[in-house]
Amino acid sequence: MYKIQTLNKISANGLAELPRDDYEIASEILNPDAILLRSADMHSMDIPQSVRAVARAGAGVNNIPIPALTERGIVVFNTPGANANAVKELTILALLLSSRPVVKAMQWTQTLIGKGDEIPELAEKGKSQFIGPELKGKTLGVIGLGAIGARVANAAIELGMEVIGYDPFISVDAAWSLNRQVHRAENLDGLLARADYITLHIPQTAETKGLINAERIKAMKTGVRIVNLSRGGLVVNTDIIDAANSGKIACFVTDFTDEDLLACPGVICMPHLGASTPEAEENCARMAARQLKAFLEQGTIINSVNFPKCRMDAAIPKGGARLCIANKNVPNMLGQIATVLAENGLNIEAMVNQNRADLAYNIIDVAKPVSDESVQKIRAIDGVISVRRIEG
Repeated sequence: MYKIQTLNKISANGLAELPRDDYEIASEILNPDAILLRSADMHSMDIPQSVRAVARAGAGVNNIPIPALTERGIVVFNTPGANANAVKELTILALLLSSRPVVKAMQWTQTLIGKGDEIPELAEKGKSQFIGPELKGKTLGVIGLGAIGARVANAAIELGMEVIGYDPFISVDAAWSLNRQVHRAENLDGLLARADYITLHIPQTAETKGLINAERIKAMKTGVRIVNLSRGGLVVNTDIIDAANSGKIACFVTDFTDEDLLACPGVICMPHLGASTPEAEENCARMAARQLKAFLEQGTIINSVNFPKCRMDAAIPKGGARLCIANKNVPNMLGQIATVLAENGLNIEAMVNQNRADLAYNIIDVAKPVSDESVQKIRAIDGVISVRRIEG
C-alpha cells in the first residue's frame, strides 16, 4: 500500500483518483511515499527519507525546495493547464476592470444609501466620473502563450481586440491552439511599444524576475493598462507605482498584494484569486493525483518540473520487476547499470532512458525478481541518485 501525505485540503474528487484499497492518505502519516499539496510552504519542512515524489495541485512551485529534492532524486510534479480556464476568465475580468472603473463606481453608489427618492437622479449625475474605454478595437499584448496565455489571446480575439503574442518557447500544442488572427511579436520590445493592454502569463524565473521595470515601462504607450495574474515578482512594484502615479500606466491589475500597491490609486489588487474556482481546484487535484499514481505504480513521469518526461508503454513483466533509476547525466551510466544486472543473471527486457540537463531517468524492465543486493549495487554506482523497484 502506498502512503500519501497531504499538506493542504485537497479536493475529495481528486483524491478519489487514488483507490483506498491501494493508498493510505492523511495529513499526518509516517514514512509517506509521496506528498500532495497546494500552497503549503515546504522550504522549512523536514521531508522524510521515504518520499519519492511531490505533486503540487497547481502550476506554481515556488513553495517547493526543488534543488534540494532533485539532489535526493525526488520527482516534483505540477499541473499546468488544469486551472487554465479559471485564470483565463479572471484575466478577461481584469482587463475589463482596468478599463471600466466598476469597483470605484459601486463603492461610490454605496454612498447614496439614505438618499431615498433622490438616488436615481444622483446616480445619473454621478456616472460621468466613471467613464472608461471599451476593449474592442484595442491592442492586447500577451506575454507567454502557454495553456493560459493562448486561451486569453483567443478570448480577446472574440472580444474584437487585436492581439500580439510573444513567447520564444511556445510549445507545438499551444501554437496549434492559437487563433490565426493572433500576431506574433518578434521581440518583447515590439510588443510593449504597440500594446494598449498587456497581460503576463509566464513563470517567475531568474530570467523573468523584474521583467516589467522602469526601463521597459518607458517603451510602452502612455495610458497602458497592465494585468499580472502570474507571479508578483515579474514586475518591479516601485516602478509600477511611479508609472501609475505619473499617468504612464492608466491601471495595473494584480493578483498579488502588498501595502504599497494597495495604497496606489492606479492599482487594483486581488487576493490571489487566479485558480479559486471549485472546478480549477478539482481539475488540479485530479491531475496531481493521477500523476502520482502513474509514477508510483508504473514509474511514469509526466509534467515534472525537475525530471525528464518518461514512460514505458509495456506492462511490468509478471513475476519480474521494473527499476526506476535517477542518475547524473554522464557517460557510461547505462553500461554500469547493465553490468550489475547481467552479473546477477538479469536480462533487460525493455528500457527507456531520458535526460534533462544534468539529470537522467531510466525505466528498466527485467523478467525475474530483482534482489535487494542488486538494488544496493546499482545504488552504489557513482552518479546514481536513486533506485526504486516496482514488482510485477
